[in-house]
Amino acid sequence: MLLEHQGKRPKIHESVYIAPTAVVCGDVTIGENSRILFGAVIVAEGGPVVIGSRCIIMENAVIRATRRHPTRIGYHVLIGPRAYLTGCTIEDNAFLATGATVFNEAHIGMRAEVRINGVVHLKTTIPEDAVVPIGWIAIGDPAEILPPKEHERIWSIQEPLSFPRTVFGLERVPAGESIMPELTNRYTRALAKHREDHILEED
Repeated sequence: MLLEHQGKRPKIHESVYIAPTAVVCGDVTIGENSRILFGAVIVAEGGPVVIGSRCIIMENAVIRATRRHPTRIGYHVLIGPRAYLTGCTIEDNAFLATGATVFNEAHIGMRAEVRINGVVHLKTTIPEDAVVPIGWIAIGDPAEILPPKEHERIWSIQEPLSFPRTVFGLERVPAGESIMPELTNRYTRALAKHREDHILEED
């Protein structure tokens, strides 16, 4: 399904295949001979998603962009089933396996791999040819690549990156308080813009 969002329509090369149950919404550009498989969701919410030529976006992957965090995917990239990407840059010839997650302002270098259920956190840079092993977390710039059991080390890097401020524009609050009311109020207002989306006729 192709959707116009806030006056922006997908720009898709005529050679692209998009499965009938995939969704492509808004300011999305997809290059020559790329393939978008069943259940994949690609949505540009104020900022563009650009996918290069000969990319494969597999089943149930999600790729998002926002006004402050566009997403760019280079050439010859494979995004595995159930992967989740938001506001990031993926360079040519990268491989993201099943369940990989890449957060806002992350940058994955050429030929890098994020293996099954690997996580590339906020503002993290993965150099060319690097590997994030199965289930491991990459965090920081330059990235430290750590196993999940290293929670204290991960948090010591993650906390100053301020996920709430970067993604939602909100500061952390003291213990016993919650940012969730303000966060959900802002987010529901932003997402309400989808009520005006238009389904586009496909050839």
